[in-house]
Amino acid sequence: MEGKRILVTGGSGLVGKAIEKVVADGEGRPDEQWIFISSKDADLTNAADTKCLFEKHKPTHVIHLAAMVGGLFRNMKYNLDFLRNNLHINDNVLHSAYEMGVQKVVSCLSTCIFPDKTTYPIDETMIHNGPPHTSNFGYSYAKRMIDVQNRAYYEQHGCKFTSVIPTNVFGPHDNFNIDDGHVLPGLIHKVYSAKQNGTALSIWGTGQPRRQFIYSLDLARLFIWVLREYNEVDPIILSVGEEDEVSIKEAAESIVAAMEFKGELIFDSTKSDGQFKKTASNHKLRKYLPDFQFTPFNKGSSGASESSRDVYWLFTGSYHYDITVGTVISALKCHVMMQQAAL
Repeated sequence: MEGKRILVTGGSGLVGKAIEKVVADGEGRPDEQWIFISSKDADLTNAADTKCLFEKHKPTHVIHLAAMVGGLFRNMKYNLDFLRNNLHINDNVLHSAYEMGVQKVVSCLSTCIFPDKTTYPIDETMIHNGPPHTSNFGYSYAKRMIDVQNRAYYEQHGCKFTSVIPTNVFGPHDNFNIDDGHVLPGLIHKVYSAKQNGTALSIWGTGQPRRQFIYSLDLARLFIWVLREYNEVDPIILSVGEEDEVSIKEAAESIVAAMEFKGELIFDSTKSDGQFKKTASNHKLRKYLPDFQFTPFNKGSSGASESSRDVYWLFTGSYHYDITVGTVISALKCHVMMQQAAL
């Protein structure tokens, strides 16, 4: 039997790099060829480029991660761009997959696509029950349409296209840009800057919003399981439990302790909080994988140096015997320089 050729779009990003590492570390199988591509390989907003990419690699399976992404304030400023670019990317990838006879596509959604006004916890049946939060409606509606397209391709052509819905992801190769990055690396960058400049640490918003954080390597393992074993067209939430939800304030305080910041901590309530909570149920996932072990958000439990080891490990993927706050900062410097070089 011919092996699988698995194409991963967005392969240079946070989740793509995590999947690549997990595969390289032993999760890959002999009959699987993994192909990780980035925006340098093709412009997925362009239908012809996307079709050429699929014709070149002839994938049998696709993990679709590529998207225009950004933090809260970039979403608020560019809702139209997020809508149009992601609609183009998703339509081109799914249609090229259909035309090339791809056996299965697993696309990546986000909990931000759920209705702003809803009951909690949210689950997979509630995606289309109302408008998303106004701060990122462009991105949210574009991502919702993947679920609509998956069902349409299945009903009309029998395609096995599905999607996963992760909660907030963090880990190695994250984006430490304060304006455009995810919340945890953004907080680490802010702590670093405050320490360097001897200033107070200002956190945007009240700190009260609550989030569930999933470690990127955990998510990578779950993505691979979905690709191989999950056979529903309906999406599945990939998340830690409701009991593991933490506030932005709690997350900030954990990072402050880990990096031994001794200055003043200020929450700037003039800045938007975004969506207050997005508490997601992982009940469906637990029915399939009751024993899956998630990496805890707060690994450190015995003092600042132990926490520093854990912060470094969570954002670089490795331990050293001489971990100090300085090595955490060095890792951050490297990430920040890489982000600036990419701009």
